[in-house]
Amino acid sequence: MTISLILGGARSGKSAHAEKLAAGSAKDVVYIATAQAHDDEMQQRIELHRQRREAGWTTVEEPLALGQAIRRLSAPGNVVLVDCLTVWLSNLLFSEQRDYPEVGRIVPPEAFARERQSLLDALGDAAGDVILVSNEVGMGIVPQGAISRWFVDEAGRLNQAVAACSDRAVFVVAGLPMMLKGLPC
Repeated sequence: MTISLILGGARSGKSAHAEKLAAGSAKDVVYIATAQAHDDEMQQRIELHRQRREAGWTTVEEPLALGQAIRRLSAPGNVVLVDCLTVWLSNLLFSEQRDYPEVGRIVPPEAFARERQSLLDALGDAAGDVILVSNEVGMGIVPQGAISRWFVDEAGRLNQAVAACSDRAVFVVAGLPMMLKGLPC
C-alpha cells in the first residue's frame, strides 16, 4: 500500500501525471472525482478529465465525504485516484455555510475539522494504493481578501498534512515531475 501526493499549479500536468501512475500500476483504478459542475466552465473542465480517463476505470463522484469514500473504495488489488484535494477543500469549506465576521460565509469549523481528520485517518487505514492530486496555491502573491487568504492557508495546511502521511510526494511543473519525497515514479 502506497500513498502518493501529486502537487502542482493550475495546468501543470499534475492530473495527467497521476493518471499515468494509476494506469501504470496494472491494478484496477477507482477515480474519485471531487468537482461539481456549478457553471459551464467547470462542466468543460470536468468533461476534459472524463475524456482522458481510461475506459475501464470506475468513477465515483464525491464532493464532500472523501474520507468515507476512500475507506469504502480502497482495496488491496486497486488504486484509488483522488482528483483533487483543493477542489474538495473548496466544496467542504463552503458547503454548510454560516456567517463568520472574520471571513464571511463558511462551513462551521468543527465540520471542516471532522472531514479533514476523516480524510487523514482514511489514508492511514487505506487497504490499497491511493494517489491524491492537489493544487499548490501558496506560491504566488498573498491574496487581498480574507476569505482567499484563509483558503490558501487551509490548502497549504492540508497539503502538509497529506504529505506527512504520504510515502511519495511529487511536484509537477510544466508537465515535469520533481520528487519531493520517496522513490521516483
